[in-house]
Amino acid sequence: MAISLGKCVSCCCRILRIPTEELQHHFDTQLPESVKELLTYARNFLEFCSYQALHVVSSRPDYLSDKDFRHMTFDMMLAWESPCVENIELHKETASSSNQQVEDEDGWSLFYSSSTNMAVQVDDKKTVGPEAFARIAPGCAAVADIITVHNLYDALTSTSGHHRLHFLVYDKYIRSLDKVIKASKSTLASSIGNLQLVEGEIILDVDGTVPTQPVLKHIGRSMWPGRLSLTNSALYFESLGVGLYDKAVRYDLATDMKQVIKPELTGPLGTRLFDKAIMYKSMSVEEPVHLEFPEFKGNSRRDYWLDICLEILRAHRFIQKNNLKAIQKSEVLARAILGIWRYRAVREAFHFFSSHYKTLLAFNLAECLPGGDSILKTLSSRLVILNSSASQHDVSPHSKRQAKLSPISLIALTQLGFILQKEVNLDGEVIIVGEVCAGEINPLQMAVKQSLLDTGRAEAAQATVDQVKVDGIDTNVAIMKELLFPVIELANCAQRLASWEKPYKSTIFLVLTCFFVVRGWFSYVLPSVFVLVAVVMLWCRHFNKGKPLKPFRITPPHNNAVEQLLTLQEAITQVEALLRAGNIILLKIRALLFAVLPQASDKIVILLVFMAAMFAFVPPRYIILLVFLEAFTREMPYRKESSDKWVRRIREWWIRIPAAPVQLIKPEDNKKKKS
Repeated sequence: MAISLGKCVSCCCRILRIPTEELQHHFDTQLPESVKELLTYARNFLEFCSYQALHVVSSRPDYLSDKDFRHMTFDMMLAWESPCVENIELHKETASSSNQQVEDEDGWSLFYSSSTNMAVQVDDKKTVGPEAFARIAPGCAAVADIITVHNLYDALTSTSGHHRLHFLVYDKYIRSLDKVIKASKSTLASSIGNLQLVEGEIILDVDGTVPTQPVLKHIGRSMWPGRLSLTNSALYFESLGVGLYDKAVRYDLATDMKQVIKPELTGPLGTRLFDKAIMYKSMSVEEPVHLEFPEFKGNSRRDYWLDICLEILRAHRFIQKNNLKAIQKSEVLARAILGIWRYRAVREAFHFFSSHYKTLLAFNLAECLPGGDSILKTLSSRLVILNSSASQHDVSPHSKRQAKLSPISLIALTQLGFILQKEVNLDGEVIIVGEVCAGEINPLQMAVKQSLLDTGRAEAAQATVDQVKVDGIDTNVAIMKELLFPVIELANCAQRLASWEKPYKSTIFLVLTCFFVVRGWFSYVLPSVFVLVAVVMLWCRHFNKGKPLKPFRITPPHNNAVEQLLTLQEAITQVEALLRAGNIILLKIRALLFAVLPQASDKIVILLVFMAAMFAFVPPRYIILLVFLEAFTREMPYRKESSDKWVRRIREWWIRIPAAPVQLIKPEDNKKKKS
């Protein structure tokens, strides 16, 4: 056993107040034989001791502010990476890392004022890898979530060249997390009266308190500046009055009212100019509410609020979908709350902005990850066996593990001083059976790992999609024409056959098609096409294996901005003409349906009765044959003159059909003019 691991075990024994031999005896008697194999014994024993000690330490108030907690957890990670190989120099450097720091008057290291990369370069040896962080950090529910722990590690190491976590970065993260939690606690104490919060409602973040950076609420063409607050149940907007805030308007997120939250464009007087807002729409509001977050550069402020609002909304939808009650509901909300605080801590400390697959919010991640539904399904199955009565059993942390799980997120939130559910009594020493167990990988971990494996392929595919996105209508039309070239050529070939430019080819095609229809082989055409496509795909897979796909070469038209605007205007005119022609056809059909012109309606009635008789008594294949013969032989030299005559007569008859009347009504202005 390595010396660093031995010191971690000794530290855990001092915290648990039991001898090392007794703790090892608990490990040997309580855990299954699969985790006590010789090659993994030291590492699994370290995990067992660490989880027990972290439970005791995290029950103390203000434990995140304790520098010994930060050093202890980081030492656990270092020992996990080298449980059997000792590097004494590394351990000494780790143990004395706090002495090497020079802190400013705010208690932050001078390294923190510079980039994170500079802090990492102080000592490359004093770092831990992703597996060590993923096994130790979730042992404290406030520090990491097992669903997002890998993304949290990526966020903390995003600026380091070797993708390793340095103690200075980890220390800064824990300090920032402690600062965020204390800020939420002070905000909750000062805003209970203003927002009229209900029992169990916790304020997660507030924006717009700085007069120069308010949040702007848009409803229609009206706009109000103010501040916005997010709780675990709703959004609250307080309009800024004369020196004071008006009564808060509540936008519910907990009740199922078909809420929609998405990014939106806003601007003065209802214009759509700036991509810096989120839209809230539900059954409780008459028209959508737009909340704008002005900033000079970018839209990171809006993106952050969009993420945390969606996290709360999706957590409640998860609760409603699985019909979770009481302790299970509180556990889900506690998980979402802690995730938002971790996101705030990383964002404020490192100016980190999460991407699609790298978010630090569990329910947002499960929504966008490939296979994320399996993560939520596994989480739901584990919430069913939550041990809601764990706190009522007076057992020591070293007793045998219970069959049920404990609400670790809810317990962590309560230990931080936030009451989400009063009915849960968390006093006394209890064993926390959480999502990480010594030497074992639970189903939730396996679901997350499988989703992360699929994420790489999804990101690679999305990168190819981003590469082929081009701007300009004419360029996209040119690409589409090239991609549809086989289909366009097939349609042109059919049109040439129907035009009887080469009678012998058209005759052969006509005879073969009629033979297929009469013999009933036409139903096999579509399956044959599918089989042919499958054979072509297998052929390409066999002969092009390992070869990169050749790029599709297209020469886009060289049009300047004015020509592109003219092309757009022409396209809009053509679409408008098509819409107008479609409306005229529908109005004429309406006139025929209501017999505006009786003579024409009588002819339509006779035609419909004749068609009904045909479909009732004539086999479908003969109807298909007649329709094909009529359409295909229309341009035949022997029929062309008579066909043109019939088309002319039908067109003249259609022109004489009047259109049904349409009356356009202007909307009434309900606003009374002030005299």
